[in-house]
Amino acid sequence: MARLEDLRRVALSLPGAHEVTYKGDPWFNVGKKSFALQVGGRTILKLDRGHQELLFEVRPETFAKCKVATVHWAYVELDHLDQAELAELVTEAWSQIAPKKVSRPVLAGGR
Repeated sequence: MARLEDLRRVALSLPGAHEVTYKGDPWFNVGKKSFALQVGGRTILKLDRGHQELLFEVRPETFAKCKVATVHWAYVELDHLDQAELAELVTEAWSQIAPKKVSRPVLAGGR
């Protein structure tokens, strides 16, 4: 079962990632762009559109469309994830906004 502290640890381990606070909630950014955030206690990740659509269909208890942002965002129930899955999802979200020259080596396993 994953928690916010796990999300924070994974997010901040990624190149260029930093945490900001918006209205008291933690947001994880690269530059000024967010890839993971909490709003009112709910976690939101910026996932690949095709992947998130699959997740919405096969795991609706864990993933839901985020109605307050673009279709590239998904609500995620952290307590339904294990540590490995959380790390994969946060890395995917980060790769959606990180510069390709930074994200490619990480995605290839060569941080």
